[in-house]
Amino acid sequence: MHTPIKPARKARIGLYSVGLQAYWEQFPGLRERLIEYGVFIEKKMAQWAEVFNYGLVDTEAEGRKAGEWLNANNVDLVFCHAATYSTSSTVLPVHQACKTPVVFLNLQPTERIDYERTTTGEWLAHCGACPVPEFANVFNRARMPFRVLNGLLGLDYTPAISLTNEKTNDRPEAIRAWREIEEWIRAASVPRTLKTSRFGFLGNTYSGMLDMYSDFTMIQAQTGLHVEVVEMCDLDRMMKGVTPQEVKQKLEEVRDMFQISGDSPSDPIARKPTDEQLEWSCRVAAAQERLVREYDLDALSYYYHGAPGGEYEKLQGGFIVGHSLLTARGIPCSGEGDLKTALAMKICDILGTGGSFCEVVVTDYVDGTILLGHDGPFHIAISAGKPVLRGMGLYHGKQGTGVSVEAKVKTGPITTLNVTQTGDGKLKLIISEAESTDGPIMRIGNTQTPVKFKMHPDDYMAKWFAEAPTHHCAMSIGHNGSLFAKVGELMEMNCVTIDG
Repeated sequence: MHTPIKPARKARIGLYSVGLQAYWEQFPGLRERLIEYGVFIEKKMAQWAEVFNYGLVDTEAEGRKAGEWLNANNVDLVFCHAATYSTSSTVLPVHQACKTPVVFLNLQPTERIDYERTTTGEWLAHCGACPVPEFANVFNRARMPFRVLNGLLGLDYTPAISLTNEKTNDRPEAIRAWREIEEWIRAASVPRTLKTSRFGFLGNTYSGMLDMYSDFTMIQAQTGLHVEVVEMCDLDRMMKGVTPQEVKQKLEEVRDMFQISGDSPSDPIARKPTDEQLEWSCRVAAAQERLVREYDLDALSYYYHGAPGGEYEKLQGGFIVGHSLLTARGIPCSGEGDLKTALAMKICDILGTGGSFCEVVVTDYVDGTILLGHDGPFHIAISAGKPVLRGMGLYHGKQGTGVSVEAKVKTGPITTLNVTQTGDGKLKLIISEAESTDGPIMRIGNTQTPVKFKMHPDDYMAKWFAEAPTHHCAMSIGHNGSLFAKVGELMEMNCVTIDG
């Protein structure tokens, strides 16, 4: 049901292992053993990415070759496996040639060597930590950023050459290390995907919302994505080509994905959608999908108030259902012309964590929660049950009438991601982990999720507001703080995590 219209791109990951050429004649079998470890790492990484394994690098000349080879394969991130001791002069040339971010892997094959039986050759197969301080020192002096990941290799067998147990895949040190590796790889898919993405900007930004105004050149310069400006007349042109079969198909999607509401028990402007409202929303939804396909869009930010009683006012009144359907299929749609939050939603979507359009709705001081939501598109894939469609007599603060989505995100761990812009024009990520609860929500045709942060609502809001956020954010499912922080690091964005 939620098959992406344009799937996210897998990261291209570079990998190589390092050693010292002088060892190979001195310790027969050591070189082959280390290559075997590298192949194991390659196969495990291939679950999440395209992996380009250069193999063993053991001299500075080989390092230069490896760097050029990694460049030729256009990798997004490089893992250097510290398989045994190696001089830093072997490693530095790799990254002088290939400027891609690097993570050093200090993954020991065994949890404990056999002290009574271990030979020098056996020890050298387990001393990957030995050269890492040297690498760190040299990279620091060369002003080249690096990261180090420590833990166990996580083999599910013991090589015949080994003198100790190397089956460590169930050890927490291996599980933790591979979780971190997976996060780095998934995070690398974000810049890979954004660099080839086309974000539609339809209409304009809601007048006066100064926090949301963005410089398209700044956005492209810092993310690589292209902003395609599309017009309401483009969407109107799509509407003229919509067939009855397309409308019928959208109606079937809507009835499958949504619960059609009765009248709201509390709000006179939130009513049961009429057949005419549903049919119009589905006709607009078909046109919206046509627009996305014609302009090859990966996300869309939109807002258009329209002249009272005009054709475009009626057209924009049918936006929310179709944009929710698109969001569920990998084309995040942000309302009110908030391009930065479209970016936040796309990051969440690339990572497979949802990304629903939110702002602060109200605080519940009894439950200690903050309700987050909006009257705009909702990410159906992370809904607690079927979202409800309500007919709206009016959209507050906007022109027109139509159908809106009433829903909340499923109960459990969530993470909000806010993309804001600082005074010097830099994009900045603000990350908050929390829990969505099963608390009550209003029946007014808006999405709302009661969220319990790790601190009192007042304390949380004080910290959040102090970071000067854009007032919208994306809500994702799961605790994704470290994952989002890695995205920020790879994209060279300032990143702040609000933690209690």
